Amino acid sequence: MTQFTFSEVALLWKADKKKYVKRSSYAAYVLHLNKHLLPYFGSRTDIEAKDIQQYADDRLSSGLGLKTIKDSMLVLRMILRCGERIGAWEHVEFRVRFPTVTEKRKEFPVLQVAQQKRLAEYLLENFSFRNLGLLICLYSGIRIGEACALQWNDLDIGTHEIHIWKTISRVWISDGEDREYTLSVGSPKTASSIRDIPMAKTLAGIIRPLKKIVKPDNYVISNDSKPLEPRYFRDYYRKLLVRLGIPPVRFHALRHSFATRCIESRCDYKTVSVILGHSSLHTTLDLYVHPGFSEKKMCVEKMARVLTGR
Repeated sequence: MTQFTFSEVALLWKADKKKYVKRSSYAAYVLHLNKHLLPYFGSRTDIEAKDIQQYADDRLSSGLGLKTIKDSMLVLRMILRCGERIGAWEHVEFRVRFPTVTEKRKEFPVLQVAQQKRLAEYLLENFSFRNLGLLICLYSGIRIGEACALQWNDLDIGTHEIHIWKTISRVWISDGEDREYTLSVGSPKTASSIRDIPMAKTLAGIIRPLKKIVKPDNYVISNDSKPLEPRYFRDYYRKLLVRLGIPPVRFHALRHSFATRCIESRCDYKTVSVILGHSSLHTTLDLYVHPGFSEKKMCVEKMARVLTGR
């Protein structure tokens, strides 16, 4: 069997992987490889299950987050399989054990109804293309990358639909010593993110006259042939919240606020899930369906009536 170091196999794996995955995915893989795996396994010519468990334990004790460790393990598994295919080493079967951690449910910040109304009123009364972009996010729950990737021909006034089929991300490319950021326009990560969202009448009323004068291929938020970078759109949003006296919540709160209002309005969970582009209903239920005490009390009382007949 030919002797290879982990670094040499990783180099071959990178060259192959680059041809088949999205640029943003490749960048994430390489980041984990360079930052976590190569410093630990780089010169090794043989890796056993106990070594991988030790890697996880060491990284955990150093303070690295559990998700980051698990993500790096996925990259490690791919490289090990590559090494197996080229005959660098035998198949390595491993299953890493992590300590059981009881985590509190994640609470996602949302705008209060009054805050959401204040923001919507300002956006409606003060037109700009960036404000229109925020309004679209507020009325559709799309992600910031999807909003920045919207072009005018994605807004269909005839059918009152917003066509979501691409996203923009600022990707950090790290390959060896060369590091650079680049703006990437591509398809969403999952097929469920490609979707058509009904356009609210309020939005349609604003967009209809604009469609007659804008260039179809221009990006909506910049109204230019070049898109606005998500980080600049995010900065604009933050400053606007300060100006309106709304507590600072991250941009993604617009998406959470949209979903929360839908759930509060008794919209069907599956419909909300499809509009958001979630890959499963389970994601929507986990993130947004948090029954309060009154809902729980009503549930218990309904159950009690079944038992008592009154």
